[in-house]
Amino acid sequence: MSSDTLPKLHNAMWPGLVGKGTDEGQEPPISLERMLELTAAAEVDGQKFDGIDYFLFLPHTDPNASDDELNKIADMIAGYGLNVGSLVAPVWPGTVGDSAMGDDAARAKFLEAVKMGCRIAGVFNKHGVRKYGAIRIDSAEFGVAKFLEDPDTNLKRIVETFKEAAKIAADHGERLAAEGEVCWAGLHSWKAAATLLEEVGMPETLGFQADLAHTYTFMLGYNAPDDALLQKDHSEQEFWAAYEKITDLLRPWTIDFHVAQNDGEVHGAGSHDKTGKHCQADDPNGKLDIVRCASYWLKDAQSRGMQHICWDGCMFPNAALEAPETWNAILDVMLKVRAAHGWS
Repeated sequence: MSSDTLPKLHNAMWPGLVGKGTDEGQEPPISLERMLELTAAAEVDGQKFDGIDYFLFLPHTDPNASDDELNKIADMIAGYGLNVGSLVAPVWPGTVGDSAMGDDAARAKFLEAVKMGCRIAGVFNKHGVRKYGAIRIDSAEFGVAKFLEDPDTNLKRIVETFKEAAKIAADHGERLAAEGEVCWAGLHSWKAAATLLEEVGMPETLGFQADLAHTYTFMLGYNAPDDALLQKDHSEQEFWAAYEKITDLLRPWTIDFHVAQNDGEVHGAGSHDKTGKHCQADDPNGKLDIVRCASYWLKDAQSRGMQHICWDGCMFPNAALEAPETWNAILDVMLKVRAAHGWS
């Protein structure tokens, strides 16, 4: 397969961080350099990962890092033969940001995190290690309980925050991708996510980030039972009918895409609220035909400016993250997705 084949195949760095920490029962984070080593070492039939998607927070990266420090990181990534694609802005409470539906102070912090993400993107773009990708955000409001107290007002606040964030991104020549995931208020169901994107109404700057594991739990109605399209025990026919419905609605907005596997369960670790459980690519309990599911999201991807796709193995145990066979199995399924749905 020629090197100009798209989409480029990326691995996410944040599985080394999300749900990890120093609290009781938590596994320690895995360093950026170790995640890069593991990614660069993966190989299937002479093919390797093209790049990484990257979370802009400690312990991997100080979002206040100087240009010099960021250029050193860019050199390190390039030294492993990898590009940078999408960046995750540190929008959550406890990082730089705060809830997009919070008070004015919280929303100002959220926008500050987006600004930081755009600044770092600019440094990487200038360096040359980054040539494509979005900046990923969500509502930074964990769970839906508070949102549901007054969904109309809260959605309106998130919309206003996202509009401001999109203006910041546009000024930096960047695009934002809002992650659909059952743990983020306002993006917690397929219906809520579509409404939010339409209300913001800035498709050239704010799009959707689809993840195979999370969008499956959308269909099962976790956190939004009224929007469920499937029972837990469903037939294959029911699955594909529901899948077509949500992908037809959200695909036109999709500018960032995560390949993943899910067993129909939700999972949380550390401070990360329960969300679509990421399973290993070859998990025997995985419910998704990854290659076929990806086809629904990648249809017309080129026309939406997508140049890469990323694997997300959030909240894998460290033993799985440290095992070379984990990454070879992931790369193998990513290559199958590209062979079936890629373009040049």
